[in-house]
Amino acid sequence: MLDLFHLLSSPDIVMLVLAWKLEAANMGFFTKEEWLKGMTSLHCDCTERLQGKLDYMRSQLNDQIIFKNIYRYAFDFARDKDQRSLDMDTAKSMLALLLGRTWPLFPVFHQFLEQSKYKVMNKDQWYNVLEFSRTVNTDLSNYDEDGACKCDGFLSSPLIRCAGVNRLLTCL
Repeated sequence: MLDLFHLLSSPDIVMLVLAWKLEAANMGFFTKEEWLKGMTSLHCDCTERLQGKLDYMRSQLNDQIIFKNIYRYAFDFARDKDQRSLDMDTAKSMLALLLGRTWPLFPVFHQFLEQSKYKVMNKDQWYNVLEFSRTVNTDLSNYDEDGACKCDGFLSSPLIRCAGVNRLLTCL
């Protein structure tokens, strides 16, 4: 049987997918309307059916277009509605959830964010992180300094310079 409370309070990425499916406006709770509309669209009328949809929702993360939509949704979902940017702690947590297991450079990028002076991440920066993670090789060999894909200050940080481009991951 599905422990709904445990599922809803877990840091599992499937909860973000569920929130996206429900078109939830705010992190931390679902309105009754969001829940009913989302459960109807998922064809779930009980917790057992929701349990049966969890693997399906996780599998949607493997589709690049759907993942990009979920990633973009996550920015507005996680930010305080009276702010235009994400506070850095929330941004780091959401990035860890979304990219932590799949982007080889994420540990270095996360450490860069930990040491940076930035207090917030705006939507353009948020979008650029995904684009950077998808298009730039782990050894940074295809990075174009003049290209549109930028992660402000990341490539000039001491973390990148500490071991050189070819030994980047040994910085940790």
